Amino acid sequence: MSETASDEKNLPSLGLALLPVVLTLGLLALQLFYYGDFTPHIPLILGLAITALLGKLRGQGWPDIREGVFHVIHVSMPSVAVLIIVGMIIGVWIASGTVPTLIYYGLTLLNPSIFLAAAMILCAVVSVSLGTSWGTVGTIGLALMGIGAGFEVPVYWTAGAVVSGAFFGDKISPLSDTTNLAPAVTGVTVFDHIQNMLPTTVPAMLIALVIYIGAGFLLMGDGQTSFDAIDAITGGLQNEFSIGIVPLLPALIVIGLALTKQPPLPSLFSGVLAGGLVAIFWQGEGLHDVFTYAQSGFSIDTGVSDIDSLLNSGGIQSMMWTISLILIALGFGGALERTGCLESIINSIVKRVSNFGAVQTSAIATSFATNVVAGDPYISIALPGRMYAPLYRGIGYSTLNLSRAVEEGGTMMSPLIPWNAGGAFVITALGLGIMDGNMQNLLYIPLAFACWMAPIIGIFYALTGLFSPKATDEERQTWKEQNEDVKDMSGHALTS
Repeated sequence: MSETASDEKNLPSLGLALLPVVLTLGLLALQLFYYGDFTPHIPLILGLAITALLGKLRGQGWPDIREGVFHVIHVSMPSVAVLIIVGMIIGVWIASGTVPTLIYYGLTLLNPSIFLAAAMILCAVVSVSLGTSWGTVGTIGLALMGIGAGFEVPVYWTAGAVVSGAFFGDKISPLSDTTNLAPAVTGVTVFDHIQNMLPTTVPAMLIALVIYIGAGFLLMGDGQTSFDAIDAITGGLQNEFSIGIVPLLPALIVIGLALTKQPPLPSLFSGVLAGGLVAIFWQGEGLHDVFTYAQSGFSIDTGVSDIDSLLNSGGIQSMMWTISLILIALGFGGALERTGCLESIINSIVKRVSNFGAVQTSAIATSFATNVVAGDPYISIALPGRMYAPLYRGIGYSTLNLSRAVEEGGTMMSPLIPWNAGGAFVITALGLGIMDGNMQNLLYIPLAFACWMAPIIGIFYALTGLFSPKATDEERQTWKEQNEDVKDMSGHALTS
């Protein structure tokens, strides 16, 4: 952040700081709810312009604002790379038979009544292994959407279970970028951070598991479903693809590389290469066809609408809508940060809290609100993490509480905001059809129970003091060595 933005004397007033936020949210509401058009790109671009104009009127130069915009975009490039590779994986893994094989075996082996619970557990295991919720949603999640369609489970229920499991894994995997970012900005270790998240994450997952089990029996009754629909899908898949163990190799290779702690991007790209080889040598596709599937997505006409709607997807181009939205949202968030608007808003909150319960609740809420406004989980973790850390140190509580708070309001809530990077990806990768006006599928948001229950449990702990560690002598010593100005809320120096 620039000196202008970081110096509190030169921050915009709270009213000015809120102006671009309120105007942008108003434009989003107009586009989404009045016009019924789920394309938030232009309202966010206008929000960026409004924010830049505010900075200009307050004396900031355009180069400074531009630097803030592109700095945030630059930081997000690894995530954009994941999106590109996941788009390739979806197209190539369908052509290789990987996704069709997973759907086929899922329909033949899984009990429909426990499908939702099994979907959440499977996505959680894969996400912990891969360290990426997006990679899990775009691969295993897509296959589970196909299985759910065969069982005639509403798509928003399946999507809710997939999102719950995938983002649970992202939150506690030591390979995840957000799991490493949160402790980095709050000054704690990764494994201490993961351990401290378990008291909120595990209960949220267990509650979600019980709900999905109950919902499965309510939706499916005695476990019977339309065998005609299942037979049509499995028969169609057998006619179009060579089903077997070989098509599963790309997925096994990616999981194996993840378990050996290889970097996520090369691991995922290895899945693309393996999928391409299986498509050529097992499914009989041509090399140019594989290139086309990776670029533009897989295309098939089986005459079975359930199969066609699931498998006509993937490719880099399928991710362009999401990537463009993410870049615009990040630019808007970067402008808000560089002009000092976000810092001014957070400062106004920080000044009004004086006890641990209020501080922890505010940190969770601030991360969530930053997610809504800035559209990026990284900003929602990094900015509140930096702003709130001195406050925790001042009241003598470990910043492990803060690292958990920003994960709950940042990582876990990201997929539940449609114009956020996480939400936009989920909608695109799972084929929820929101862009076509099928707003009913937004019901996946309240049905992703593990995501929104973790912050609620975290707030309960904050208000009761449960699982809320105070600063240890070792932490206090570390703060002193870092020359932190450790004071309590009344301004008196803390003693070890």
